[in-house]
Amino acid sequence: MSTFLESLNWRYATKKFDATKKISAADLNTLKEAVRLAASSYGLQPFKVVVVENPEIREKLKAAAYGQTQITDASQLFVFANDLNAGPESVAAYIKNISETRGVPTEALGGFEDMMNNVISNLSQENKNIWTAKQTYIALGTLLAAAAELKIDATPMEGFNPAQFNEILGFDKLGLNASVIATVGYRHDEDDAQHYKKVRKSQEELFITL
Repeated sequence: MSTFLESLNWRYATKKFDATKKISAADLNTLKEAVRLAASSYGLQPFKVVVVENPEIREKLKAAAYGQTQITDASQLFVFANDLNAGPESVAAYIKNISETRGVPTEALGGFEDMMNNVISNLSQENKNIWTAKQTYIALGTLLAAAAELKIDATPMEGFNPAQFNEILGFDKLGLNASVIATVGYRHDEDDAQHYKKVRKSQEELFITL
């Protein structure tokens, strides 16, 4: 655990990436697997994650992210997109996955399926979108922690225009919405932010024990 905390102390929101350094295929796969294994409400994972490497697409996305250079200089760009149409079809697909993975008849999972459908169907569209977007942030947090363990820099970013991202990436046609993004790669030697001491609240100020 001490090494994990050391990794969290090491990481920071990288402002300037070294565009000449790329993440290895093995490490990239580890990051993707970490995101895949991230916690999610019911295990439903009502989102998609798009890993953008194409330089031309990233140039367009940089313009939609107010010119932030991390978008194009980082090794990869992760775009977390929440599902705007989460409902019976996605629940049924999840139930099928459980059945095949655990060797359990789908009929035995009927109660779980009904419960999920009842909960989701009682959400307004706005609240459903908020709920699915929250799931992407859990996955984002797992990505950041996994990257830190690998000594890969990662920067979570909300400073972008979701509507423009949706148009560029074709999300509008897929029932998806870009909720949060993260750039991953390696810090540039000239990024002064890497030398700043990490500033956080103390445990005494942050936690309340009842």
